[in-house]
Amino acid sequence: MPTKSDDMIGNIKNKLSATYQKVVSSIAFYPSFILVGFIVLAGTMLSVEDQKMTKFLLDKAPFLVINNADTARALLATLIGGLLSLMVFSFSMVMMILNQASSNFSPRLLPGLVSDKWNQIVLGTYLGTIVYNILILMSVLPDGNKYTLNGLSILLGIILAMVCLILFIYFIHTISNGIQINNILNKIFDQTKKRINYLLDKKRQKTDIPQISDDEWHFIKSTDAGFYQGINLNGLLDYCDENEVHIKIIPHKGDYQLPRTDMFAITKNLSEEEAESLREYFIYASSHDVSDNHVLGIRQITEVGVKAMSPGINDPGTAAITIDYLTELIALRMRLNEREVYQKDEGKYTLQMRSVPFKKLMHDLLAAYRQYCKHDIILMEKIISMLLYLIDQKVQSEDYYTILKKELHIVKEDIEKNINNTADKNSLLDSIGDDLLEIETEQS
Repeated sequence: MPTKSDDMIGNIKNKLSATYQKVVSSIAFYPSFILVGFIVLAGTMLSVEDQKMTKFLLDKAPFLVINNADTARALLATLIGGLLSLMVFSFSMVMMILNQASSNFSPRLLPGLVSDKWNQIVLGTYLGTIVYNILILMSVLPDGNKYTLNGLSILLGIILAMVCLILFIYFIHTISNGIQINNILNKIFDQTKKRINYLLDKKRQKTDIPQISDDEWHFIKSTDAGFYQGINLNGLLDYCDENEVHIKIIPHKGDYQLPRTDMFAITKNLSEEEAESLREYFIYASSHDVSDNHVLGIRQITEVGVKAMSPGINDPGTAAITIDYLTELIALRMRLNEREVYQKDEGKYTLQMRSVPFKKLMHDLLAAYRQYCKHDIILMEKIISMLLYLIDQKVQSEDYYTILKKELHIVKEDIEKNINNTADKNSLLDSIGDDLLEIETEQS
């Protein structure tokens, strides 16, 4: 049995893991590390450089060395001012693009755009170069009637400023491409697809799950509120094996956990102290990560498609693209179980996590589209094609077919009520009736 010291170490690890998730998702994460690196670089250059190095440069490449204090001060001051303007302009562009993405696409896309590490690296390099040049400028000090110059350090500052100009061109290129809706959707699609393929791994698609009766589960309630984003997986798996228990997580990732609602279930009676220790394994955060939650990726693509069909934007082309992406993602999701099951390689005890039920996922997705697309013939035809394609795919459970057919009938009802043109209405209804009848005949 684990001791109190083990529990304390586990709690510390959980808190560190939660803090790490918050820190790495911040826009200041990479810039802060880069800034520290440039400060260390400046200190190192000022410490190791001596007059012999400057004299060597003067002898071998005098055009690279600034040997006049006034010139050095003026040049460094100019570089610092120019880089400050460049950094302010770059940050202004980022804020403008985030605002545009929020208003035109979806506010839920912002965490993914803010956490783009390459843009953070560019901004960090700007900031680091500015601080480096300030420190070098401070080293140009009078020594009697002469000035002591660190020629190599000044040269490096000039080179870094030129690198910043090159990075600015790269920044403009990436930021202009990154705001294009096709690139945003493609990025979300790739991350979501990778997550589903990860879950399709046989280690998480277990069929030999221990059968545990309802009486064996002891439900533990939450004490605080917050958006549930995940757990310390390795820590909980270790806990399961050490205590010989099975654990079942109740909320779905991204759900808002209310106080005094079921948080998890365990095959063991726990004291309040033990329950509080296990609550520390849960991670709560306001930001969402698509790479760790495939349902979030599907919902984000759905939101973009629905927003595209809102009266203020009216972009059916983007909505059609989102349906194409969703069709492939849902086809992969249909091969998943309704729950994720984790187990250590040599362990006997399992950790079960709930996935959003397929029925709810499809209803939420299609209800949102039907609300804005039910008058659009092309998009209703696209939705019908999606459902017919999904009905023809391999599934983990035969119940999925029933859910898809029910959604197809709901779409049919919307077409009958909202498409006024008789020819268009008959065309859509014929495609549903004939294809659905053909599929039902093949399956029987």
